[in-house]
Amino acid sequence: MIASSHIVCFGDSLTAGFQSPTADNPQGTETPYGCFLQELTGPSVRVSVSGICGELTGEMAMRFRSAVLIHQPTHVVILGGTNDLGWNAAPADIMRNLLKMYALAAAAGINPVPVTVPSIRVGDDLRSEEGRRWFAEHLDRRHQLNGLILRYAESKRLAAFDLFAATVEPDTQQLAALYSNDGLHLTTAGYRLLAERLYQEVFL
Repeated sequence: MIASSHIVCFGDSLTAGFQSPTADNPQGTETPYGCFLQELTGPSVRVSVSGICGELTGEMAMRFRSAVLIHQPTHVVILGGTNDLGWNAAPADIMRNLLKMYALAAAAGINPVPVTVPSIRVGDDLRSEEGRRWFAEHLDRRHQLNGLILRYAESKRLAAFDLFAATVEPDTQQLAALYSNDGLHLTTAGYRLLAERLYQEVFL
């Protein structure tokens, strides 16, 4: 990583570092992965966090100029789509919004870093036929979106990070319990993993 770089971590609650309250974190204090990434990159690299809880990719695209482009960072890590999927948006429609942001960044001389959306965790719901069908449908749309993200990154020779693969249980395809306590957001361990893997695979 070259000195004087500026990385913007851009997205929704997964970028804001939202956590559901636990015994270890009763206030649900946010732990954005950008803070852990800053620790890893050191003071010669500036890391900014711009995450808004509940935001859809269309809303992300609307604020991309004011939150990212105006600051002229060297890199922008883009993680979005989880909320869109929760509202049953089509993967192709979500990808169109992500493509707008990737293209805007590239046109401004900023390196976009696409990140895939993680899986979800439904736990005991998989014991019922209805729960298995529901999970399979949601999982399929995640696979579709993530496939679009990774294929685009490969076609443009962009450094991308597969958060889904890094945090999934191989056997169940659920978000691993170690990395999520509410089935959707990450734990401190999950956010720290995201930062560490991004640093190792993209910024080192």
